[in-house]
Amino acid sequence: MENYKDTPQDRQNVNPFLHVWMHPKQTARFMIDVKSTGFAILVLSIGYIGSLLSGLIDSNFMPELSPWIIALFCVILAPIVGIIGTAISAFIFWIFGKLFKGTATFSGLFKALSLSAVPFIALIPFYLIWLFTSPESLMDANFIGSIPWIFWPTLLATLVVTIWSVVVTVGVVGEAHQISNWKAFFTIFIPTIILGIVFFILIMVLVIGIIGVGLM
Repeated sequence: MENYKDTPQDRQNVNPFLHVWMHPKQTARFMIDVKSTGFAILVLSIGYIGSLLSGLIDSNFMPELSPWIIALFCVILAPIVGIIGTAISAFIFWIFGKLFKGTATFSGLFKALSLSAVPFIALIPFYLIWLFTSPESLMDANFIGSIPWIFWPTLLATLVVTIWSVVVTVGVVGEAHQISNWKAFFTIFIPTIILGIVFFILIMVLVIGIIGVGLM
């Protein structure tokens, strides 16, 4: 897919919350050229509400708390987690994009990557319904009981949204860096694998250290 070249007429019709689903490159260019960093923070803050709610599955997150309090926690933490997570991702993809002769700026990547959170907005109603109707089955990893009716629709929606978020991420990174989708994919894939290996090694060292201390 070629990098998107838009016109002023195209930009007038772009709604980032709707357009990104089918036109991630055009929407990314709109975000980079037209929208402010503040607007990008608004976009990712809303999207991360859905992301944090989906993270409640088997989390054992203070199950004694009221669902209203838990939902409020997600709303409050969404912009904080979103800004930090998107900033880290933007920095990593900015560095690795240079390997493929990418031309993105950090601020441009940050604004473009805020769009990868948009698909998670679709998960908000699913997880709110689950949270308020059966919080134990959502958050308790040891829950034993009947599965609520919302389980399967939520699982399917989460799978679709997660895959689509990856597709959007590849598209916006490619547009921001002005590189092909394949190069954008490897810009994302390479650091992900490296970080995964590093975390695995750190966990193994920690586990071995704990076992060693226990045997002393």
